[in-house]
Amino acid sequence: MARRFSVIFVPEDNGHVRRVRIRSGVVKSALCCCLIVAGLFAFFAYSYFNFTVDRDELQRLRFATSQQRQTLKSLVVDLEEVHQQMNALAETEARVRQLANLEAVPQGIPVAIGGISETGSTETVDEIQRQINKLQVEIELRRQSQEGVRNLLNDQVSLSRATPQGWPTKGWLTSYFGMRKSPFTGRRVMHEGLDIAARVGTPVVATADGIVARVKHSSDYGKMVIVDHGYGYRTIFAHNSTTLVTAGQRVKRGDIVAKVGNTGKSTGSHLHYELRLNGVPIDPRKTL
Repeated sequence: MARRFSVIFVPEDNGHVRRVRIRSGVVKSALCCCLIVAGLFAFFAYSYFNFTVDRDELQRLRFATSQQRQTLKSLVVDLEEVHQQMNALAETEARVRQLANLEAVPQGIPVAIGGISETGSTETVDEIQRQINKLQVEIELRRQSQEGVRNLLNDQVSLSRATPQGWPTKGWLTSYFGMRKSPFTGRRVMHEGLDIAARVGTPVVATADGIVARVKHSSDYGKMVIVDHGYGYRTIFAHNSTTLVTAGQRVKRGDIVAKVGNTGKSTGSHLHYELRLNGVPIDPRKTL
């Protein structure tokens, strides 16, 4: 390499040409400085680029972590609410089944529930979501079970209201259900109800909820009322002095349907009360 370099400056206006001699060492030093400066610039540029990328990634991770924490908190709250709903449903069904004398919770209906496993945040979110989904299914099963209990109770309530019970009027028994001597012919005949002696005008009440099937006058039973209670039950009130209902009218247990009388074939004022199940007369004394 030459020891010296010459740099010639030629002006555009044809002025004096200048020549500058530079030693090779100075050139080398300048080149080294340029390389060092370029290297430093490249290093700082690369570092700044990495710093910018890392900062953006850090901000993105912080935001994602914050969102995940919010999601986790929301899921924990949802899970707690679902737990409470599940426990409330279980307690309610247990009380209802106990009051209704029903069997315990059927197989397949969840009774108890667990907690959350100790895992990482991502796994915890997934685990909570899985538990929420599982509990929602279990709650639906529990609700279906309660719906069955409710329907059963409704049927029991309807049957209870439709089953004749209690005295149809205030009085005393003068003739029972079964074979007896006829007061008119003296022969033994079947008496299909109860005779309850009472004063004329004493109220006669329905012994169960139902619909008045017929209101008619019979030569034997006099003025009579027939009430259909459903489930195969029918009650007959005969020998009334007055009927206070009409066919098709809905009545409830305790509603006055007639008044005691002495109509038809009767030896005195009384109520003839019959109870039939699927058309077959049964002894009403078991329901008084």
